[in-house]
Parts: sequence; structure tokens; C-alpha cells
Amino acid sequence: MAIDFAEIAALEATAPLQAIQTYQTLLVATQPTPEEDSKVKETAITKLSLLLKSQGKAQDLADLIRSSRAFLSTLPKAKTAKIVRTLIDLFSDIPDSLSLQVEVCKETIDWAVAEKRLFLRQSLETRLAALYLDNKMYSNALTLIASLLKELKRLDDKNVLVEVQLLESRVFHALPNLPKARAALTSARTSANSIYCPPLMQAALDMQSGILHAEEKDYKTAYSYFYETLEGYSSQDDPRAVLALKYMLLCKIMLNLAEDVNSIVNGKLALKYAGREIEAMIAVAKAHENRSLLEFEQALTKFKDELGNDRIVRSHLNALYDTLLEQNLLRIIEPYSRVEITHVAELVKLPTSQVEAKLSQMILDKVFNGILDQGAGCLVVFEDTPVDKTYETALETIKQMNNVVESLYEQAAQLN
Repeated sequence: MAIDFAEIAALEATAPLQAIQTYQTLLVATQPTPEEDSKVKETAITKLSLLLKSQGKAQDLADLIRSSRAFLSTLPKAKTAKIVRTLIDLFSDIPDSLSLQVEVCKETIDWAVAEKRLFLRQSLETRLAALYLDNKMYSNALTLIASLLKELKRLDDKNVLVEVQLLESRVFHALPNLPKARAALTSARTSANSIYCPPLMQAALDMQSGILHAEEKDYKTAYSYFYETLEGYSSQDDPRAVLALKYMLLCKIMLNLAEDVNSIVNGKLALKYAGREIEAMIAVAKAHENRSLLEFEQALTKFKDELGNDRIVRSHLNALYDTLLEQNLLRIIEPYSRVEITHVAELVKLPTSQVEAKLSQMILDKVFNGILDQGAGCLVVFEDTPVDKTYETALETIKQMNNVVESLYEQAAQLN
């Protein structure tokens, strides 16, 4: 009797628990022929795993992976590797399942070693290193990556090698160790140039290149890399495209070109990615264009998840906030030689302690010449004293005279 998977799929929306039980029954039942048995169980595993993911049942998904190993051992190695990697990846969409995903991944690696499935083990170890990175276990990630790189270079498996070298670059960037992150990315690009690089991997390389250029404040180059990333992910309908667009808008804001944000967002390529992530960047761009700290604070509060949970966006926006605060404070204190700190704080609508700390930092950084009179609660601003350039001018004159004397000496030597 043929299994009607369409009928079970209809149950998923109305009675998900019954659908789960039906799939579990199919996994233990035996079909008339080995071919049919294999096909039914493979389909049941795939559909059940997707249903468990949508229901957020991380523990049940882990149990499914463990109980399916006996059946997976009978499948061809390539098919087994694909199914196992898909099952492990499904955890990433379930909240608060990172530690369980690490545990299951380690167990599956041990199983792959016992089954002598080399390529599956390498694939899972690469995934485990990525999980270590997500879990901020950088030392564990680098140790695992080092052993993988040594093995992959010996086997000359360039496809996995590119993925691991890119992962190494991401770990070093998170530490942060930018020189080593750049070196690892250069190695990944060199390896990618010698093989056919799939569009998604090329987009991931461009994304990392853009992130590293942004860290070096080269936002113009970073923008071009993020644009390439957006095109790559968009062509494959990958959800990470919205992240590339978000970073593109960030680069425009950091380049003081906030007015370009609306034209990019309304472009043909970006229209389909409209949502809270993009609304957050539009709000930041508007605040920056208006030079308004209040609007900036409101945007950070309103879009806390979109702006605060992204480490890359957060670090650049912190720098942008400091610059914006500095510009506002300079504009306010410009007409004064002595001004109360509380008055400055009222004008910028920030706590007095925060304004005082920032003014102190600006004085130490020699942004302006002044002192904080804490007894009176005032900022005293001094006139910029003109720099006496007599010494520099004298040195330049002596240097030019030395050039003249040497020239005359050379001409006299030629006459003799």
C-alpha cells in the first residue's frame, strides 16, 4: 500500500502531534520492498524534522537524529552526509538550542568516525567550529580549525578548505585580531580562485571582505563588496541578502551620505527586502542627517533587536553616536567662554554625568582648549592661542640654505 504523504502533510496544520506520531510510526514500520522502505523512511525523516523545527521541538529533533543513525548507515555516503548536515542545520532556526546543537554535533562526529565516513566528519567538524564561534568559544573553534586545515591541505579538498579558511577569518575578526582575519580571508580567496566557487560561497567571501574593510574605516570599498554580496544572495533567494543590504546602508551612513539611503532602499533590488531591519537603518540615517541625538536614541530604543543584537552594526553605530555627540557639544559650547554643564546637558537632552565625561574626554583628546570647573559645575573654554611658527620657519630656512650651499659646492667642484 502506497503511503499518502500529502494526507499527512494536511494534518501538520490542523493536528501537528498526530502528524508527528504518524511519521514516527513510518520510521519503525517495514515496507514490502527494501527500495520502498528506504524511500519512505528517508521522506519521513525529512518531513518530520521540518515539522519538529516549525514546532520548536529541539529535544525531539535531537532524538530523531540519534534514532535515525541505524537507518542512515544503510544509505550511500553522499546521501547520508547531505541528510545529516540538513538535520543539524535545522537547529539554527530553533531559539535557545545552541548548546543542544553542539552536543548532537559532537555525538554525530563520533558516529561518523566509527562508521569511517571521512567527508561527513569533516563537514560536521566545520559545522561544529561555526557553532563554537556562535557560542563565543573562540579557543575551541581555532583548535578545531587548525586540525581541519592541516588535514584538508593534505587531501587538497579546496571546496571545504575555502569554507574553513573563511570560518577562521570570522573567528579572528570576533576576537578581534584583524591582521590574522585578513590573512585567513586572503588564503580563502586564493583557494577559491583555483576552483569553481559556488555563488553562495562567493557571496560569503564578499561579505567578510566588506566587514573587514568597514573595520578599517574604508567604507567606500566595503560598500562595493556588500553590493556584490547582495547580488549573490539575491540571485539564490538567500535570506542573508537583507543583512548585506543593511550593511550597505550602514556604509552610506558612515560616509555621511545618509541622503543616499532612501534611493538605495527604493531601488529594484532592495524593494523585496523591506522590513524592520531596513526600517531601523532608515531611522538611523534620518537621525544622522538631522544631526539629532534624540532621534538617534529613539531609533536605538525602537529597533533594539535589529541594531543592538548585530555586533558589526552596534560597533559602528557606537562610533557614529560618539561623533554625533561630539559635533553637537562643539556647536553648543562654541559661543561661550564659560557655561554650566547642566545647561549643555539640557540642550542635548542627556544626563549631566554623561555630558561631563564626554567633555572631559574631548579636552584630553585636544578637540578644544578648556577645563572643567567641577566645584562650580562649569566648563571654561579658552581661546585657541596662535601657534608660534618662528621655530618651524627658521628650520625651513636653514634647510633651504643648506640646499643652496650644497648646490654651489657641486658647481664649484665641476669648474675645478
